[in-house]
Amino acid sequence: MSERAVLEVIALDAEDAVAAQAGGADRLELVTDMAADGLTPPVEVFAAIRAAVGIPLRVMLRLADGFAAGDVDRLARAARDLRSAGAEEFVLGFLDADGGPDLAALERIVAELDGSPWTFHRALDHAADRDTLRKQVDGLPGLDTYLTAGAATGVDEGLPTLLAEAARTGEQGYEQHLLVGGGLHLSHVPTLRTAGITAFHIGGAARPDGWTGPVSSEAVREWRTALDTPPTP
Repeated sequence: MSERAVLEVIALDAEDAVAAQAGGADRLELVTDMAADGLTPPVEVFAAIRAAVGIPLRVMLRLADGFAAGDVDRLARAARDLRSAGAEEFVLGFLDADGGPDLAALERIVAELDGSPWTFHRALDHAADRDTLRKQVDGLPGLDTYLTAGAATGVDEGLPTLLAEAARTGEQGYEQHLLVGGGLHLSHVPTLRTAGITAFHIGGAARPDGWTGPVSSEAVREWRTALDTPPTP
């Protein structure tokens, strides 16, 4: 029997979170300001969402559009404040000017997380060299997931890379879960599931009215059903 796939849904507020959980989401990614591709939400928003649902929450640590760390002191304060409010899982990822991982910023923020599990987000898809980045950040405490489309432009172009990386699971730098998101469509799911990928991330796909509208529990349930359909051998 194949492993049950994880469905992660982006939530901007408690209404989103409740709808996503009702539709069958396993986990939420909490962000604000999707016009900037998702930034750190206020502590008050995290607290409201945490009070509204029981499923795991991963909270974004990102201050501005792009993949530079920016004000690392401010990021560290945000991490501390969110942990004090009860946040236990996070999402982050910083690149330097050459497209490599900003190890100084990553190590500083990860130290604040004190072993909490975290996802390296789609900065991976904008890195100068994906394989090198994975090996350079391998071993950072708590890193258990990569959110990736396989390419900066999305899953349509990145699919061959995703399949190749799934085949390397267990190698150094490839022990972490692949969480596929970014231009992900239901039509991609059977191929990805057959390749052994077991985690999927949706944002706009959960919102029939776009980012100005709420998460739809019906839309999330459609994804839940697709992910629960056994892949063809």
